[in-house]
Amino acid sequence: MKRFRKKVEALAHDLPVVNPGASEFEVNRWLVADFIVERLLPIVGTHPFPLAELELMTSTVCRFQPTHIFEWGTHVGKSARVFYETSTFYDLGTEIHSVDLPDDVGHVEHPGDTRGEYVRQTPVHLHQGDGLDTSLAILASAEAPVTAVFFVDGDHSYDSVRRELEGIIESVEHPVVLLHDTFYQSSDSGYNTGPYRAIRDLLRQRGSAYKTIDTKTGLPGMTLVFHEKAL
Repeated sequence: MKRFRKKVEALAHDLPVVNPGASEFEVNRWLVADFIVERLLPIVGTHPFPLAELELMTSTVCRFQPTHIFEWGTHVGKSARVFYETSTFYDLGTEIHSVDLPDDVGHVEHPGDTRGEYVRQTPVHLHQGDGLDTSLAILASAEAPVTAVFFVDGDHSYDSVRRELEGIIESVEHPVVLLHDTFYQSSDSGYNTGPYRAIRDLLRQRGSAYKTIDTKTGLPGMTLVFHEKAL
């Protein structure tokens, strides 16, 4: 294990990006897997993000190397911690902003006193308010040049996800967006397919300029949506 740890630590500045000038999103999945096993799993485990979703989150940050990450649905801060650990390990210097509901807003997933506990001792910026509006306001005030990745994990209704994804697409040139809880299953499952349908319907209207990568084998599901010119 000690030899394995030294091997992983030696990769700290070696981004697992493959064929960056090619047409498709590609990373070295073995290197990403090493990072997840050695660095992420001891901290965040596999709930609420199974291995495939941790891989997609890590790969997205490595491939696009954002100056800023904006996420909403902070909860206890596990997604923000994934982004922080990835940015730190690969020496990206990404500024991370995480937005959650105000304390006086009732919601079944409101974390209460545990909000952001996984990132309280990190440089992650915690905010309260509307995720989309707060994030776009911070982005507008940032010094250029800015490249941003968005992580949408707030209210999972069709209308909410569509509003948020559409707001990003309309406000950001060549956007890169990760969305959580996007698994599709037939109606007899009783699953909430609002996020999946919101993405599907919006991208049908936006034409072929957007590409998607999905985790499709089961709940909760995650989808990466990005403009082809973001690569």
